[in-house]
Amino acid sequence: MANKMLNALNVSQHTTNLVFGNFKFMLFLGFLGIIYIANAHFAEKNVRRIQLKQKEMKELKWEYTSIKSETMYKSMQSQIDESLDPKGVNLANAGPKVIIKK
Repeated sequence: MANKMLNALNVSQHTTNLVFGNFKFMLFLGFLGIIYIANAHFAEKNVRRIQLKQKEMKELKWEYTSIKSETMYKSMQSQIDESLDPKGVNLANAGPKVIIKK
């Protein structure tokens, strides 16, 4: 009876038999764990790349808006007149030209 109890309490022998009996299953679980970890790293890398592209796109949008507003400001008639005054061209007093067809 004491021998049976010692055999029942001998955890290392039962564990060893359990592990070697299910060795293929343990390898499969290890493989699935490695796949799971690799997938998590791949997803994190993609998220970081997407965030970087979104930040870059936002900066380009700000630059586009800035250039567009600057171009609109410089294309106003008063700004064109001011930029041509140092060169001796005065468009403000010339007025519109009228073409009459006979």
